Amino acid sequence: MTHNPADDRSHGAHSGDDRLSRVPDFGRAPIGSAAEAHLAHTWESAPGWRGSLSTVDHKTIGLRYIVTAFVFLLIGGVEALIMRVQLSGPDLTLLTPEQYSQLFTMHGVTMIFLYALPILSGFSNYLWPLLLGSRDMAFPRLNALSYWVFLFAGIFMYASFPIGQAPNAGWFNYVPFAGPIYNTGPNIDVFALGMVLLGISTTVGSVNFVVTLFRMRAPGMTINRVPILVWGTLTASVANLLVIPAVSLAFFLLWLDRQIGTYFFDVVNGGKPLLWQHLFWIFGHPWVYAIVLPAMGIVSDALPTFCRRPLVGYAMMALATMATMLLGFEVWIHHMFATGLPTVALSIFGAASMVISIPSSVAVFSWIATIWLGRPVFKTPFLFFAGFVLLFVIGGLSGVMTAAVSLDWQLNETYFIVAHLHYVLLGINVFPVIGGIYYWFPKFTGRMMDEKMGRWSFWVMFIGFNVGFFPMHISGLLGMPRRIYTYSSRMGWDTVNMITSIGSFVFALGVLIFLVNVAISLKRGVRAGPNPWDAASLEWSIPSPPPAYNFAVIPVVASRHPLWEGRLNENGKNGESGNRSSLEEGYLLMEGRETMGTSPIDAVPEIILKMPDDSYAPFFVGLFVSLVFVGMLLHWWNFTVLMIILTIAALIVWMWPRKTLAQRLPDAPRREAHG
Repeated sequence: MTHNPADDRSHGAHSGDDRLSRVPDFGRAPIGSAAEAHLAHTWESAPGWRGSLSTVDHKTIGLRYIVTAFVFLLIGGVEALIMRVQLSGPDLTLLTPEQYSQLFTMHGVTMIFLYALPILSGFSNYLWPLLLGSRDMAFPRLNALSYWVFLFAGIFMYASFPIGQAPNAGWFNYVPFAGPIYNTGPNIDVFALGMVLLGISTTVGSVNFVVTLFRMRAPGMTINRVPILVWGTLTASVANLLVIPAVSLAFFLLWLDRQIGTYFFDVVNGGKPLLWQHLFWIFGHPWVYAIVLPAMGIVSDALPTFCRRPLVGYAMMALATMATMLLGFEVWIHHMFATGLPTVALSIFGAASMVISIPSSVAVFSWIATIWLGRPVFKTPFLFFAGFVLLFVIGGLSGVMTAAVSLDWQLNETYFIVAHLHYVLLGINVFPVIGGIYYWFPKFTGRMMDEKMGRWSFWVMFIGFNVGFFPMHISGLLGMPRRIYTYSSRMGWDTVNMITSIGSFVFALGVLIFLVNVAISLKRGVRAGPNPWDAASLEWSIPSPPPAYNFAVIPVVASRHPLWEGRLNENGKNGESGNRSSLEEGYLLMEGRETMGTSPIDAVPEIILKMPDDSYAPFFVGLFVSLVFVGMLLHWWNFTVLMIILTIAALIVWMWPRKTLAQRLPDAPRREAHG
């Protein structure tokens, strides 16, 4: 029997101004109906370049993040291949020492800062409202700003590369080598200001994710029904809000040392070089988990689809996600064992570095149990997710090894650490990302990717990755130090380096096959329906690709697996659900760009949120802020002041008040949203 929310009286609602309060209708808006056409007209962006610059559609922004970050991945990959050619044999001179320093620095900066987190932000930007049953993110214009600043920060850091003035002190940028005495060119200034600029993008994006989770979920999507991808991105976002200020401060203080003549890191004048490492790594280690936890969320949400059963241990996985990040704040000294710190500190942080393996082990057992207890379907996404689990274990084990202080002293600054870093940052990030693209490509484009080419891309990438990066462990055990641009033939590293270089090119071939698959599938891929994988989550309940408004009606959710309710009960076992909700019916919000605001824990409807229209303001704020940093780099102080004034003017346009921002739901008529 159809339930009419107008017949309900639900306690706990907040009443507002009677002139603003209204009761939303409850019903359907089928594709092709007048109501659906009205929504499409209201939410669609303008065509052409105007819409491209002004859109605040989270789906467009998410795809831009994914594409831009993947371009940076390809750039970083080319840099890596050039380095591998240089290191493929002894005494090679393809690169000079300075060229190699700039190349490996920009490779690290690109992969860690311009690819790894931004591409996960792209997935979350696109998928969060679809997973949560909303029409957009909490702050659409802030969302657009985060992308534009990210794009301009990447361009800013690469602008000096063609003229041979790129950052050259490593992605960790240790002082005093990065200080004004040993590095007099603009290289480090580009890096320092670029990282502060990138931090603005990350910060505003993180705020958006946090508020979206707590205010934009569909009615009935209680906190224990949130997908694991959302938990992973939320945890990473909260961590970023805490650690980005630390690294931004470090880079700004370094810029002051270099340009103003301060002595924060100059030991001769009472500065503390070790302060840089503390500020950097208190950011750096949580950042590692920020670029891993959302990737783990991709696997946790998509893997069960191919196992034909829900994730085993959902609650433990959610808790393990948060525990991993919480412990991640306790292990930054893990990177500083060789700096001469007190023994007590080494013992405490060494123990913490081992304890952090416990929540990671929970995640591994959850994935393995899901596969073991399910009925796996060996499609391409499943292969990437299963391969990820193996790489996760290898990368985790090498990390626990370096948690032992005495062993870390032997392995520190060797290629063993490089191997661990690539298993963690490349294997544990890239494989879920590629698998996620194969999985959600039908939702992004409305077309399926080619399965045969997908399998080829997986096996070539998987074999190439392990042939390329596992021998780096051996290089490190043989004593090969990091960051050397060549080596003598008498060191005995020739064979292992040649194998590593060959594996790197095989891995690159796998990525190339994937790109060819994407290009062909965009044009000739089989048309996908709304739910080609028979998945359980909300994004598969709407057409592929999604319309501009996402959901014609705001759905009411009654379980953790809304599309599997007919075959599962709340415990994830076979059977009928005792409380079904029809996703074809929901709240009809038709008066402009509107979506539902709900309570933070139980997702009870509380408010009708008026979402902002498209605007050029985020683009111009991002542009002018970036030009402020250009002025600071070039010492064009008048230009810098002008850009600050223009930024303020663009912000005023952005913030100019509208007549109506939100409408409180009245006390009486609301649908009971509890399952």
